Amino acid sequence: MNFDALKECSRCGSDACYSQEINKEISIELCYGCGFQSNTIMTSGSQFLSEQMELLPELYKELMDEEEETGKIWMPTTVNLQDKGMVFADGTSRMNWRWAGVKAIPIPEEEKLPNNDRSYKPDMSTIKHFEERDFMEALSYIGVLPK
Repeated sequence: MNFDALKECSRCGSDACYSQEINKEISIELCYGCGFQSNTIMTSGSQFLSEQMELLPELYKELMDEEEETGKIWMPTTVNLQDKGMVFADGTSRMNWRWAGVKAIPIPEEEKLPNNDRSYKPDMSTIKHFEERDFMEALSYIGVLPK
């Protein structure tokens, strides 16, 4: 049985943690309060976590948190919507980071690549930074949520 629900985030305590059951073994969580995500197969020592560690940027690895009771790992979310923009963790260390919002702009016809159906690109000149608890503000900035 699949379900969607909002619940309290076990990482930050926000009441805006979206939870979805994929199947009986796997459920995912995305907290709109802190901007971190987790799932039931991303636990300390799991193969899934090992695979993620090979792909993630160093900052994301450094920002990961582990729940002591469950071993569940929380990591920052990246949102990338072609026609809206991106929200991602940006910084140099666990002590020096913030959410970054970057708006998307249309790609001029003369810049479009052959056989590429992309119509938008991120415009880094629009980058705006937000504190950890302002993840929803970053989503609003790029137009995902109403302001």
